[in-house]
Amino acid sequence: MTRTRTPRTRPVLPVTSALLLFTVTLLSACSSSADIEAEERAESSNAGSAQPLSVDTSPEQADRVSSDEDPDAAALVPGAIAADGRLTVGVVGTGEPPLGFLADDNSTVVGSEVDIASLVADSLGLELDLRNISWEQWPLSVQSGDVEAVFSNVGVNAERLQLFDFATYRQGIMAFTAQSGSDLEIAEAADIAGLTLAVGSGTNQERILLDWNADNEAAGLEPATLDYYANAADALLAIRSGRVDAYLGPNPNAVYQESKGQVAIVGTVNAGWPNTTYVAATTLKGNGLVEAVQAGLQHVFDDGSYTATLERWGLTDEAVDEPVVNPQVAS
Repeated sequence: MTRTRTPRTRPVLPVTSALLLFTVTLLSACSSSADIEAEERAESSNAGSAQPLSVDTSPEQADRVSSDEDPDAAALVPGAIAADGRLTVGVVGTGEPPLGFLADDNSTVVGSEVDIASLVADSLGLELDLRNISWEQWPLSVQSGDVEAVFSNVGVNAERLQLFDFATYRQGIMAFTAQSGSDLEIAEAADIAGLTLAVGSGTNQERILLDWNADNEAAGLEPATLDYYANAADALLAIRSGRVDAYLGPNPNAVYQESKGQVAIVGTVNAGWPNTTYVAATTLKGNGLVEAVQAGLQHVFDDGSYTATLERWGLTDEAVDEPVVNPQVAS
Protein backbone atom coordinates (compact mmCIF):
# COMPACT_ATOMS: atom_id res chain seq x y z
CA MET A 1 0.00 0.00 0.00
CA THR A 2 1.39 3.42 -0.95
CA ARG A 3 1.40 5.80 1.95
CA THR A 4 0.01 9.32 1.89
CA ARG A 5 2.30 11.86 3.47
CA THR A 6 1.33 14.90 5.44
CA PRO A 7 2.05 18.00 3.35
CA ARG A 8 5.01 20.02 4.55
CA THR A 9 5.08 23.76 4.84
CA ARG A 10 8.70 24.77 5.38
CA PRO A 11 11.17 22.12 4.25
CA VAL A 12 14.87 22.41 5.05
CA LEU A 13 17.05 20.85 2.37
CA PRO A 14 20.55 19.49 2.93
CA VAL A 15 22.26 21.25 0.08
CA THR A 16 25.75 22.18 -1.02
CA SER A 17 27.44 24.52 -3.49
CA ALA A 18 25.85 25.14 -6.87
CA LEU A 19 26.82 23.59 -10.15
CA LEU A 20 23.39 24.16 -11.63
CA LEU A 21 22.53 27.54 -13.12
CA PHE A 22 18.80 28.19 -13.31
CA THR A 23 17.70 30.51 -16.04
CA VAL A 24 14.70 32.20 -14.50
CA THR A 25 15.40 35.85 -13.68
CA LEU A 26 13.58 37.13 -10.64
CA LEU A 27 12.11 40.57 -10.48
CA SER A 28 13.17 43.02 -7.78
CA ALA A 29 12.21 46.57 -6.97
CA CYS A 30 14.76 47.63 -9.60
CA SER A 31 13.50 48.55 -13.03
CA SER A 32 16.26 47.35 -15.39
CA SER A 33 17.36 43.82 -16.23
CA ALA A 34 20.94 44.73 -15.32
CA ASP A 35 19.82 45.79 -11.84
CA ILE A 36 17.83 42.58 -11.44
CA GLU A 37 20.84 40.45 -12.43
CA ALA A 38 23.09 42.39 -10.08
CA GLU A 39 20.68 41.79 -7.23
CA GLU A 40 20.55 38.08 -8.02
CA ARG A 41 24.36 37.85 -7.94
CA ALA A 42 24.44 39.65 -4.61
CA GLU A 43 21.77 37.40 -3.16
CA SER A 44 23.59 34.31 -4.38
CA SER A 45 26.86 35.38 -2.75
CA ASN A 46 25.12 36.30 0.50
CA ALA A 47 22.92 33.22 0.75
CA GLY A 48 23.22 31.34 3.99
CA SER A 49 21.61 27.94 4.33
CA ALA A 50 19.47 28.33 1.20
CA GLN A 51 22.08 27.17 -1.30
CA PRO A 52 21.44 25.41 -4.59
CA LEU A 53 21.29 21.67 -4.95
CA SER A 54 24.66 20.37 -6.09
CA VAL A 55 23.84 18.64 -9.35
CA ASP A 56 26.01 17.58 -12.26
CA THR A 57 24.58 19.32 -15.34
CA SER A 58 27.09 17.85 -17.78
CA PRO A 59 25.82 15.56 -20.54
CA GLU A 60 27.85 12.70 -19.02
CA GLN A 61 25.95 12.80 -15.69
CA ALA A 62 28.89 11.40 -13.74
CA ASP A 63 27.02 11.37 -10.42
CA ARG A 64 23.86 9.65 -11.70
CA VAL A 65 22.84 6.76 -9.44
CA SER A 66 22.81 3.35 -11.12
CA SER A 67 21.46 -0.11 -10.38
CA ASP A 68 22.08 -3.65 -11.63
CA GLU A 69 20.01 -6.11 -13.60
CA ASP A 70 17.27 -8.02 -11.82
CA PRO A 71 16.84 -11.27 -13.82
CA ASP A 72 13.30 -11.81 -12.56
CA ALA A 73 12.25 -8.32 -13.69
CA ALA A 74 14.09 -8.69 -17.00
CA ALA A 75 12.23 -11.94 -17.70
CA LEU A 76 8.93 -10.02 -17.60
CA VAL A 77 9.84 -7.72 -20.51
CA PRO A 78 7.69 -8.64 -23.55
CA GLY A 79 9.78 -10.27 -26.26
CA ALA A 80 8.96 -7.65 -28.88
CA ILE A 81 10.34 -4.93 -26.60
CA ALA A 82 13.35 -6.89 -25.35
CA ALA A 83 14.42 -7.92 -28.86
CA ASP A 84 16.51 -4.84 -29.60
CA GLY A 85 18.00 -4.66 -26.10
CA ARG A 86 16.68 -1.14 -25.54
CA LEU A 87 13.98 0.56 -23.49
CA THR A 88 12.79 3.52 -25.53
CA VAL A 89 11.61 6.21 -23.14
CA GLY A 90 10.04 9.60 -23.77
CA VAL A 91 10.84 12.52 -21.47
CA VAL A 92 9.76 16.14 -21.81
CA GLY A 93 13.24 17.61 -21.81
CA THR A 94 12.70 21.33 -22.30
CA GLY A 95 11.23 22.08 -18.90
CA GLU A 96 12.64 23.49 -15.70
CA PRO A 97 14.90 21.68 -13.22
CA PRO A 98 14.75 19.18 -11.73
CA LEU A 99 12.32 17.01 -13.73
CA GLY A 100 13.60 17.19 -17.31
CA PHE A 101 15.85 19.87 -18.79
CA LEU A 102 18.76 20.33 -21.15
CA ALA A 103 22.33 19.75 -19.96
CA ASP A 104 25.27 22.09 -20.52
CA ASP A 105 25.51 21.06 -24.17
CA ASN A 106 21.96 22.40 -24.68
CA SER A 107 21.10 19.08 -26.27
CA THR A 108 21.22 16.16 -23.82
CA VAL A 109 18.14 15.71 -21.63
CA VAL A 110 18.89 15.24 -17.93
CA GLY A 111 16.89 15.41 -14.71
CA SER A 112 15.13 13.36 -12.08
CA GLU A 113 12.77 11.71 -14.55
CA VAL A 114 15.68 10.63 -16.73
CA ASP A 115 17.40 9.17 -13.67
CA ILE A 116 14.36 7.10 -12.68
CA ALA A 117 14.01 5.83 -16.26
CA SER A 118 17.72 4.95 -16.25
CA LEU A 119 17.31 2.92 -13.05
CA VAL A 120 14.43 0.96 -14.56
CA ALA A 121 16.41 0.26 -17.73
CA ASP A 122 19.32 -0.94 -15.57
CA SER A 123 17.09 -3.29 -13.61
CA LEU A 124 15.55 -4.71 -16.80
CA GLY A 125 18.96 -5.27 -18.40
CA LEU A 126 18.16 -2.87 -21.24
CA GLU A 127 19.94 0.12 -22.70
CA LEU A 128 18.08 3.39 -22.14
CA ASP A 129 17.10 4.96 -25.47
CA LEU A 130 15.93 8.43 -24.48
CA ARG A 131 13.67 10.55 -26.68
CA ASN A 132 13.03 14.25 -26.04
CA ILE A 133 9.32 14.83 -26.61
CA SER A 134 6.89 17.64 -25.91
CA TRP A 135 4.16 17.28 -23.29
CA GLU A 136 1.51 17.36 -26.02
CA GLN A 137 3.25 14.50 -27.84
CA TRP A 138 3.48 11.90 -25.11
CA PRO A 139 0.07 10.17 -25.48
CA LEU A 140 0.41 9.72 -29.25
CA SER A 141 4.08 8.75 -28.89
CA VAL A 142 3.10 5.82 -26.66
CA GLN A 143 0.11 4.82 -28.76
CA SER A 144 2.10 4.91 -32.02
CA GLY A 145 5.01 2.95 -30.60
CA ASP A 146 7.53 5.76 -31.06
CA VAL A 147 8.33 5.28 -27.37
CA GLU A 148 7.70 2.24 -25.19
CA ALA A 149 7.32 4.17 -21.94
CA VAL A 150 7.08 7.74 -20.71
CA PHE A 151 8.77 8.98 -17.53
CA SER A 152 7.78 12.63 -17.39
CA ASN A 153 5.75 13.62 -14.32
CA VAL A 154 2.63 12.01 -15.78
CA GLY A 155 -0.14 11.81 -13.20
CA VAL A 156 -2.55 8.88 -13.06
CA ASN A 157 -6.19 9.78 -13.66
CA ALA A 158 -9.34 7.93 -14.68
CA GLU A 159 -9.30 9.14 -18.27
CA ARG A 160 -5.68 8.11 -18.86
CA LEU A 161 -6.29 4.69 -17.29
CA GLN A 162 -8.58 3.85 -20.18
CA LEU A 163 -5.67 4.06 -22.65
CA PHE A 164 -2.49 3.49 -20.67
CA ASP A 165 -0.99 1.33 -17.94
CA PHE A 166 0.87 2.95 -15.05
CA ALA A 167 3.50 1.98 -12.47
CA THR A 168 3.77 4.60 -9.73
CA TYR A 169 7.01 6.03 -8.40
CA ARG A 170 6.19 9.42 -6.83
CA GLN A 171 3.35 11.30 -5.27
CA GLY A 172 1.98 14.15 -7.36
CA ILE A 173 2.45 17.23 -5.18
CA MET A 174 1.87 20.92 -5.86
CA ALA A 175 3.58 23.65 -3.84
CA PHE A 176 2.65 27.18 -2.91
CA THR A 177 5.67 29.46 -3.26
CA ALA A 178 6.01 33.01 -1.95
CA GLN A 179 8.76 35.56 -1.45
CA SER A 180 11.69 34.34 0.62
CA GLY A 181 11.01 35.17 4.24
CA SER A 182 7.24 35.11 3.79
CA ASP A 183 5.21 34.26 6.88
CA LEU A 184 2.36 32.74 4.84
CA GLU A 185 1.29 29.21 5.71
CA ILE A 186 -1.15 27.51 3.34
CA ALA A 187 -2.56 24.12 4.27
CA GLU A 188 -6.27 24.38 3.47
CA ALA A 189 -8.87 26.44 1.63
CA ALA A 190 -9.36 28.97 4.41
CA ASP A 191 -5.67 29.92 4.23
CA ILE A 192 -6.02 31.42 0.72
CA ALA A 193 -9.03 33.64 1.55
CA GLY A 194 -8.37 37.16 0.27
CA LEU A 195 -4.98 36.35 -1.25
CA THR A 196 -3.89 37.01 -4.83
CA LEU A 197 -2.49 33.81 -6.29
CA ALA A 198 -0.64 33.14 -9.52
CA VAL A 199 -1.69 30.03 -11.44
CA GLY A 200 -1.67 28.61 -14.96
CA SER A 201 -4.94 28.54 -16.90
CA GLY A 202 -6.44 25.13 -17.50
CA THR A 203 -4.10 23.40 -15.06
CA ASN A 204 -4.90 21.03 -12.22
CA GLN A 205 -3.65 23.76 -9.90
CA GLU A 206 -6.36 26.08 -11.17
CA ARG A 207 -8.96 23.38 -10.54
CA ILE A 208 -7.83 23.06 -6.92
CA LEU A 209 -7.91 26.82 -6.33
CA LEU A 210 -11.35 27.18 -7.90
CA ASP A 211 -12.64 24.38 -5.67
CA TRP A 212 -11.08 26.05 -2.62
CA ASN A 213 -12.65 29.37 -3.59
CA ALA A 214 -16.04 27.70 -3.83
CA ASP A 215 -15.56 26.21 -0.36
CA ASN A 216 -14.54 29.60 1.01
CA GLU A 217 -17.50 31.41 -0.51
CA ALA A 218 -19.84 28.76 0.91
CA ALA A 219 -18.26 29.38 4.32
CA GLY A 220 -18.68 33.14 4.01
CA LEU A 221 -14.96 33.78 3.40
CA GLU A 222 -13.49 36.05 0.75
CA PRO A 223 -12.30 34.09 -2.29
CA ALA A 224 -8.72 34.35 -3.52
CA THR A 225 -8.06 36.40 -6.64
CA LEU A 226 -6.51 34.20 -9.33
CA ASP A 227 -3.91 35.89 -11.52
CA TYR A 228 -3.10 33.87 -14.63
CA TYR A 229 0.40 33.39 -16.04
CA ALA A 230 1.53 31.48 -19.10
CA ASN A 231 4.70 30.13 -17.48
CA ALA A 232 6.44 29.74 -14.15
CA ALA A 233 9.06 32.36 -14.96
CA ASP A 234 6.42 35.08 -15.26
CA ALA A 235 4.77 33.89 -12.04
CA LEU A 236 8.10 34.13 -10.21
CA LEU A 237 8.53 37.69 -11.43
CA ALA A 238 5.07 38.46 -10.09
CA ILE A 239 5.96 36.98 -6.69
CA ARG A 240 9.15 38.97 -6.45
CA SER A 241 7.49 42.23 -7.46
CA GLY A 242 4.70 41.75 -4.93
CA ARG A 243 1.96 41.57 -7.55
CA VAL A 244 0.83 38.22 -6.13
CA ASP A 245 1.05 36.66 -2.69
CA ALA A 246 1.96 33.17 -3.86
CA TYR A 247 2.09 30.83 -6.84
CA LEU A 248 0.78 27.26 -7.02
CA GLY A 249 2.93 25.03 -9.25
CA PRO A 250 4.72 21.67 -9.36
CA ASN A 251 6.53 20.83 -6.14
CA PRO A 252 9.78 19.57 -7.76
CA ASN A 253 10.37 22.94 -9.44
CA ALA A 254 9.53 24.74 -6.19
CA VAL A 255 11.99 22.61 -4.19
CA TYR A 256 14.78 23.49 -6.60
CA GLN A 257 13.91 27.20 -6.60
CA GLU A 258 13.72 27.29 -2.80
CA SER A 259 17.12 25.63 -2.53
CA LYS A 260 18.52 28.57 -4.48
CA GLY A 261 16.91 31.07 -2.11
CA GLN A 262 14.61 32.38 -4.84
CA VAL A 263 11.33 31.56 -3.10
CA ALA A 264 9.94 30.00 0.06
CA ILE A 265 7.62 27.01 -0.01
CA VAL A 266 4.70 27.98 2.23
CA GLY A 267 2.47 24.95 1.73
CA THR A 268 1.79 21.87 -0.36
CA VAL A 269 -1.28 20.07 -1.65
CA ASN A 270 -1.66 16.78 -3.48
CA ALA A 271 -2.40 17.28 -7.15
CA GLY A 272 -5.45 15.06 -6.82
CA TRP A 273 -6.98 17.01 -3.92
CA PRO A 274 -9.15 15.98 -2.16
CA ASN A 275 -7.80 12.60 -3.22
CA THR A 276 -4.25 11.39 -3.80
CA THR A 277 -2.63 11.41 -7.24
CA TYR A 278 0.55 9.57 -8.17
CA VAL A 279 3.20 10.14 -10.82
CA ALA A 280 3.86 6.99 -12.81
CA ALA A 281 5.75 5.36 -15.62
CA THR A 282 3.32 5.21 -18.53
CA THR A 283 3.05 2.35 -21.03
CA LEU A 284 0.56 1.23 -23.67
CA LYS A 285 -2.54 -0.43 -22.23
CA GLY A 286 -2.38 -4.20 -22.20
CA ASN A 287 1.00 -4.78 -23.88
CA GLY A 288 2.53 -6.36 -20.76
CA LEU A 289 5.37 -3.90 -20.26
CA VAL A 290 3.94 -2.33 -17.11
CA GLU A 291 4.48 -5.52 -15.08
CA ALA A 292 8.16 -5.50 -16.01
CA VAL A 293 8.46 -1.79 -15.18
CA GLN A 294 6.82 -2.35 -11.80
CA ALA A 295 9.23 -5.21 -11.05
CA GLY A 296 12.16 -3.06 -12.16
CA LEU A 297 11.00 -0.23 -9.93
CA GLN A 298 10.60 -2.62 -6.99
CA HIS A 299 14.20 -3.74 -7.50
CA VAL A 300 15.54 -0.18 -7.33
CA PHE A 301 13.29 0.56 -4.34
CA ASP A 302 14.82 -2.43 -2.59
CA ASP A 303 18.46 -1.73 -3.42
CA GLY A 304 18.31 1.92 -2.31
CA SER A 305 19.03 3.49 -5.69
CA TYR A 306 15.50 4.92 -5.88
CA THR A 307 15.89 6.74 -2.56
CA ALA A 308 19.38 7.93 -3.51
CA THR A 309 18.02 9.35 -6.77
CA LEU A 310 15.24 11.27 -5.02
CA GLU A 311 17.80 12.61 -2.54
CA ARG A 312 19.98 13.75 -5.42
CA TRP A 313 17.17 15.97 -6.65
CA GLY A 314 15.66 16.97 -3.29
CA LEU A 315 12.42 15.04 -3.89
CA THR A 316 12.29 12.66 -0.93
CA ASP A 317 8.99 14.20 0.23
CA GLU A 318 7.37 12.72 -2.87
CA ALA A 319 8.60 9.17 -2.25
CA VAL A 320 6.20 6.23 -2.16
CA ASP A 321 6.70 2.93 -0.34
CA GLU A 322 6.28 0.68 -3.36
CA PRO A 323 5.37 0.87 -7.04
CA VAL A 324 1.73 0.10 -7.76
CA VAL A 325 0.23 -0.84 -11.13
CA ASN A 326 -2.84 1.17 -12.11
CA PRO A 327 -3.80 2.55 -8.68
CA GLN A 328 -7.43 3.30 -8.03
CA VAL A 329 -8.30 6.92 -8.66
CA ALA A 330 -11.43 9.00 -8.20
CA SER A 331 -13.45 9.37 -11.37
